[in-house]
Amino acid sequence: MVRTDMPGRTSQLLLWCLSLALSVALVRAGEAPPPVAAPKKIAQVVVIPVREEIGSPVLYILRRGLKEAIDQKADAVVLDMKTPGGALSVTFEIMEALARFHGKTITYVNTEAMSAGAFISATTEEIWFAPEGVIGAAAPVMSGGQDVEATMKMKVVSYLKARVRAISEGKGYRGQVISAMIDADYELKIGRKTIKPKGELLSLTATEASALYGQPPQPLLAAGIAKTLDDLLAQKYGEGGFTVKRLEITWSEQLAVWLNAISPILLGLGLLALFIEFKTPGFGVFGISGIVLLALVFLGGYVAGLSGHEPVLVFVVGLLFVVVEIIFFPGIAVLAVTGLVLMLGSLVWSMADLWPNEPITVAWSGDAFVRPLVNCTLGIAMALTAGLLLARFIPKGWFFQKLAVTGAGHSAAQLAGVAPETGAEAASLIGARGVVMSGLFPSGQIEIDGRRYSARVEVGSATPGTIVVVKKVSDFNLVVETTIP
Repeated sequence: MVRTDMPGRTSQLLLWCLSLALSVALVRAGEAPPPVAAPKKIAQVVVIPVREEIGSPVLYILRRGLKEAIDQKADAVVLDMKTPGGALSVTFEIMEALARFHGKTITYVNTEAMSAGAFISATTEEIWFAPEGVIGAAAPVMSGGQDVEATMKMKVVSYLKARVRAISEGKGYRGQVISAMIDADYELKIGRKTIKPKGELLSLTATEASALYGQPPQPLLAAGIAKTLDDLLAQKYGEGGFTVKRLEITWSEQLAVWLNAISPILLGLGLLALFIEFKTPGFGVFGISGIVLLALVFLGGYVAGLSGHEPVLVFVVGLLFVVVEIIFFPGIAVLAVTGLVLMLGSLVWSMADLWPNEPITVAWSGDAFVRPLVNCTLGIAMALTAGLLLARFIPKGWFFQKLAVTGAGHSAAQLAGVAPETGAEAASLIGARGVVMSGLFPSGQIEIDGRRYSARVEVGSATPGTIVVVKKVSDFNLVVETTIP
């Protein structure tokens, strides 16, 4: 037989109740404030236009917008779409760029997403429609609008359908619907209802895309219908529950297409101009031209969404290192080499498609640096080739005479260079003494027996009025050194 101690348990229960009552009384006596509800989160939304024909300008603004959204930790990116289609290669790049954004992606069909627009829409998590929105007819065609040759078309369609299936997994009927837009021979049938028979391409209105099918019922393609983009966001996040940043395509995107196409030429000419500027006294048209040309390279990369402002800052630091080496510590080489590495590295960086928060090892494992390295190599080769041609042919013409003697100083003395025609005369100047006229930092002008020559010092610098001695003759100028007082 089991005994139970009822009086003991009853006492324990009473003590527990008294303790609880006392705790409640103490809390009330302290007038503890009621808990405050957490403030409602405001969604940050970036709206990117996908307008007109799908091409490089659309890719540039979309890539730049996605990178800004990642940097700002935006909650959603909305594609404001109205396009008849466009280049398939650019479409694939856009689809890959969208996959890098880990927030919510939404397409707003406002008012058409045809051909390539349908592919891009299929990449996003949700597809919303304006009341008059239309999507579909995504069969591949030639750039001029002609049909693709039958065998090639079969291969392209098969590949596109595979891509669509891969990006549409877990998204209801989306894979079947987009496949019906690509392949005229594909029959779209859900249950007993045939939505698209063989022999035609599927296009859907907003109402058709919102129709419910299957068990349990789910929309064919649309996540919803909204009169405006703001209406869409209000339906998703509530009135006042979101902030919007809208990007717009401007003339700069079209300019960037041309700038990126000729970036090796711009880079080569810019480096050549800076080289000539360093070889001549003072600062003039070559220095300005070189800076402008390289600035265009950076501008093209920035507008294309490839880089931010950081590569420009690195380039400026590298340029300062080179200038400091030339003016204050000539002959050390460490600063100049470091500066050149920074300058070239910044140029490659400005053309590389790097994404925020993405490890550099991922970029190296892909092809992010392939095209920038090729462009940079072509630019350097172009600058070296042009420099050798200048050194070989220009000394025989009037341009070299101007280049060799242009400077800041002014005098009645006759100006003279050291072109090959005066090689014997120039050689006779070795050991001659002269007076610095425009300052040698390290290049400038000196005067010997009433004639002006372009000259440079190998170590240090020389101010106007300093006495120097000619040590040797180069293709561009006299090499001098200061005398000991």
